[in-house]
Amino acid sequence: MSDIKPRDVQVSVIDADTTVLRSRTWDRLKFEVEYSLQRGTTANSYLIQAEKTALIDPPGESFTEIYLHQLQQYLDFRQLDYVIAGHVNPNRCTTLKALLKLAPQLTLVCSKPAVVALRTFFSEQNLKIQVARGEEVLDLGKGHQLQFIPAPNPRWPDELYTFDPATRILFSDKLFGVHVCGDQVFDENWKHLDEDRRHYYDCLYAAQSRQVEITLDKFTSLPIKKYAPCHGPVVRYSKSRLTQDYQQWSQQQKEKEITVALIYASAYGNTATLAQALAKGITKSGVGVESINCEFTEPEEIQAAIEKCDGFIIGSPTLGGHMPTQVQTALGIVLSSATKSKLAGVFGSYGWSGEAIDEIEKKLQNAGYRFGFDSIRVRFKPNDLTLQECKEIGTDFAQALKRAKKNRDIRQPVSDSQIDRTEQAVGRIVSPLCVVSAKRGDVKSAMLASWVSQASFNPPGVTVAVAKDRAIEPLLHTKDKFVLNVLQEGMNLRRHFLKSFAPGSDRFAGLETQSAENGCPILSNALAYLECTVESRVECGDHWVVYAVVDHGQVLQSGGMTAVYHRKSGGQY
Repeated sequence: MSDIKPRDVQVSVIDADTTVLRSRTWDRLKFEVEYSLQRGTTANSYLIQAEKTALIDPPGESFTEIYLHQLQQYLDFRQLDYVIAGHVNPNRCTTLKALLKLAPQLTLVCSKPAVVALRTFFSEQNLKIQVARGEEVLDLGKGHQLQFIPAPNPRWPDELYTFDPATRILFSDKLFGVHVCGDQVFDENWKHLDEDRRHYYDCLYAAQSRQVEITLDKFTSLPIKKYAPCHGPVVRYSKSRLTQDYQQWSQQQKEKEITVALIYASAYGNTATLAQALAKGITKSGVGVESINCEFTEPEEIQAAIEKCDGFIIGSPTLGGHMPTQVQTALGIVLSSATKSKLAGVFGSYGWSGEAIDEIEKKLQNAGYRFGFDSIRVRFKPNDLTLQECKEIGTDFAQALKRAKKNRDIRQPVSDSQIDRTEQAVGRIVSPLCVVSAKRGDVKSAMLASWVSQASFNPPGVTVAVAKDRAIEPLLHTKDKFVLNVLQEGMNLRRHFLKSFAPGSDRFAGLETQSAENGCPILSNALAYLECTVESRVECGDHWVVYAVVDHGQVLQSGGMTAVYHRKSGGQY
C-alpha cells in the first residue's frame, strides 16, 4: 500500500467573511521544480463573501478539478463577481479558464503587466479585466474596501498584493510563503518553520533582495494583522518575526562583497527557471546575485548593475531564430560597460534551434570576455537533473569569482601573521578531544567535548555538539564567548575532565590556566586553543549543535599530537 496521501482541499474560516481553501499535496508540485525539497506544499486561495464576492489567487492546474469541486460547496458561481490574481502564469490560467466557464460574468483583477499574458492565453474569449493600478479601491461592501499594491520583481513582474482593511489581512501571493504540507491553517508552531522559510527565501527571493526591501517599505503604512500567502500556513503569530527575517536576509544579500549580475528574459518561464537555479547555486556560495529581467528593467538600471558586479551571466530564449529585442539592448549595455576582467556566462532555453545562445556567446567571445562555464542550452522545459546541474554551475562560477578576488587582495603583514596562527590552530581539529571553557560574569564552567568539527573556511568556524543537560549549556547561547581547548595526546587533562563534578564546583581547580582575550579560561597545557563567538544554535534531538566563528587561535605545543577519542559505539561518548 502506498504511503502517499491523496490531494485534497482543506477549508477554514480565517476572519470575518474570509475563507481559505488550501489545496494540499504531499508531493512536490512540478512547477516548483527549482525548489528542490520534497516536503509537499499547499496552494492557498482565499474567498471573501460580503455584499460582493471575490476570489483571490486560485491555484494552478495541479488542483483545478478538486479545487472547483470543493469551491462549489461554498459558492454559487453565478454570484462570483471578481477573481484577483497576484500573478499570472499558464498553470493558474488553466484554473481561470475553468472558472470562466462556470462564472462567465466575473471580472479578472490584475496588474497591468499581467494583462498581456491574460490576453495571450484567453485569445478566443471575451474577458472582463480590471487593472489594479494601486490608487483604486475595490469595494465589496461591509468594510471590505480592497487596496492593491503592485510590486514587480524579476521573477514575477506582474506581482500584485491585496490588502483588506476590514480584516487587516495582506494577501501576499508568493511572499512570506513556505513549501510544507500539514494540517495547521495558521502558524502556531512557527519555530518549526524557520529552516523551511529560510530555504524558501533563498530559492525564490535571495536573487531579488533589492525588490524585497522595496516591497517591505510599501507595507510600513498598513496596519497588517496577518499575511495570507499562496503557500504554507497563514502568518499570524510570527508576522513580526518573519518580516524581520526577510529584512535581515535581504540586507545580508546586499552586503555581499562579491556580486553577480544575472540578466535574462523569458518567453514561457523556462529561461527564468534556469536563472533561478543558477542564482541558488551562486548564493549558496556566499556570493550575492542581482537578478534582472531585462523585459521590465530600465537600461540605466542594467548599466548600474553591470558596472558594480564582479561577473555577469546573460540568459535568453530564442524567438524566431533571434534573441528578443530587450536582450539585444542589455547585451549592448554589457559590451559597452563591462570591463574585460569580469567573468561571463551564457544560458538559455529554446524550442527548436537556440540561435540566441550562440549569438550572445559569439559576441562576448569576440569582445574578449572569459567564460566561467560552457554555455547552457536547454530545449523546452528543464528537468530536475538540468536544474541541479545549473545550481552546481552557479556554485562553480561563484567560487571562481572568490578565487579571483583572493588572488587580487593584498594582505597586510600583521593580519597575515595573525591569520596564519589562527589557521594553524584550526587545522589541528581532526576528530579531536577538546575542553570547552566559558565564563559569564562570575560563573564559569567547562566540559570535555569529542563531537567537534571545523565547519567553514571563511570565516573560520567550528561546530560543537552540547548535550542539553550539560552544566555549561546556558553559557553557550548566541553571541556568547567561549574557548575551545584542543587537548594533546598523552596528557592528564582528559582524565581530569572525565570525572564527575559536584554542582557548583570549580572545574579548573588544580589546573594551570590563563585568561583569553574574551575572558574565558585557557588551559595552559592544551595543544592549541581557539577563541570563539557563538553565531547560531540548532536543536538536534538530545543535543544542541553550536556553530561558532573563530576570532583568534594559537598553537601552544608545536610538536604535539591532537588527542583523539575512539568510541566503540555511536550510542555513547
